[in-house]
Amino acid sequence: MENNRLLITLFGSTGDLASRKLYPAIYRLYKYGHISKHFALVGTGRSQWNDEKLRAVVLDSIENEIDEKEHAEEFVSHFYYLIHDVNKKNDYSKLKHLADELDQKYTIEGNRIYYISLAPRLFPIITGNLKDQNVLTTNGFNRLIIEKPFGHDQASARELQDQLEESFEEDQIYRIDHYLGKYIVQNIQALRFNNPVFANIWNNQHIEQIQITLNEEVGVEDRAEYYDTSGVLRDMIQNHMLQLVSLLTMNKPENFNSKEIHQNKIDLLSHIHQYQDGQELKDNTVFGQYGSDDNQTVTAYRDEKGIAEDSMTPTYFAAKLTIDLEQWQGVPIYIRSGKRMANKATNIYVTFKDDTCDWMNHLLIEIAPRQGYQLYINHKNKAYASHLESVPLSYYLNEEEERKLPGDYERLIFECILGKRENFAHYDEVEASWNFIDHIFEVAENIQPPTFPNYVSYSQGPKEADDLLKKDGHHWLSD
Repeated sequence: MENNRLLITLFGSTGDLASRKLYPAIYRLYKYGHISKHFALVGTGRSQWNDEKLRAVVLDSIENEIDEKEHAEEFVSHFYYLIHDVNKKNDYSKLKHLADELDQKYTIEGNRIYYISLAPRLFPIITGNLKDQNVLTTNGFNRLIIEKPFGHDQASARELQDQLEESFEEDQIYRIDHYLGKYIVQNIQALRFNNPVFANIWNNQHIEQIQITLNEEVGVEDRAEYYDTSGVLRDMIQNHMLQLVSLLTMNKPENFNSKEIHQNKIDLLSHIHQYQDGQELKDNTVFGQYGSDDNQTVTAYRDEKGIAEDSMTPTYFAAKLTIDLEQWQGVPIYIRSGKRMANKATNIYVTFKDDTCDWMNHLLIEIAPRQGYQLYINHKNKAYASHLESVPLSYYLNEEEERKLPGDYERLIFECILGKRENFAHYDEVEASWNFIDHIFEVAENIQPPTFPNYVSYSQGPKEADDLLKKDGHHWLSD
């Protein structure tokens, strides 16, 4: 893969994400030959590091991936550190000088990826200076990878997009959502569109309901400052959850290119039904916040360090969604996500209609903790009785397959190198998602807020979330 020539400039190279996720991901790309001698990385930060310090940190972060010490040392020799203040224009001149020098040394031909792993408020400062100080190249590609959150609401997202577009075109911007790098998530399209058994029945004529669960065992941990201003709707629903909804229900693209995939997702997200008033919101949503556990051995959300004692930030959200498109009329999509739940689980259930049998066919798409599928089919009971029972047909990755599987960041960084954008959110997807979330907050202002906390830690969440499904004769299938 000698053609993958590039220089990565990493803003935030001394941070936790870089050590935990990015350096191991980039090393695996190097290890398997997707990048090699025509590659370099410039790490920037305000810490008084140097090349040797950065290389030592990288070596430590990839320790579990190393097969040959010499190979790992060769890899880190491509890393360079620059003391850099994102607010100082002169520092970008130094960055340009180093980048141009490395471009010649490694024959990179002007291909640049700028990865910003810093607070979103710094995005436009960095991108503006990259352009104004002529760091961007004219003889290769310039691509920008940015982490979530992309805005705090629709207005701030629009403002941020306008600022970024002063330096980068939309097709140069790669908004990374690690859920879209997951193997099983990327397989949803193949499952839906490349299997006639599903492709021909994936509509309201044959699907009874869809359930999506994104539950975490952990609490707010050390993210109190960010989380208490965001909560579960901004942290999980606006991005991860609505991306899964769009992948599960979008129309089949005529050609599976990024432009058509993005457009079909945008169309779907724009047709998620918005709750028209407080009563409709109350009937179709549940907000929650965790308390302590039954034995009072863990900290309630309001007692976490950095959280106000009267905080109304939800750590749990469940909802019944509907889509205002003919092919999905009458199909409820139940979603839920929460912190301090009974178990970590990310899964999708699709239930198929059958008026002749008590046991409906279910398709389980499991994303975590395992990765795989189960299709529950009906067959005759093994005993003398002739009644039917439901049994699963399963496919799961084994431990060896899991170990060899490209990680979320590894897969997405490689796709950025190749210029493949279908697994990165287009801005219009982001805007449509924020429009839906903002409307929930607007309507919620006119109703009586729930009493928090309303679920104990390590439970299945508020009782009201169970009642939400019971009204329709359903229950959460993953409990």
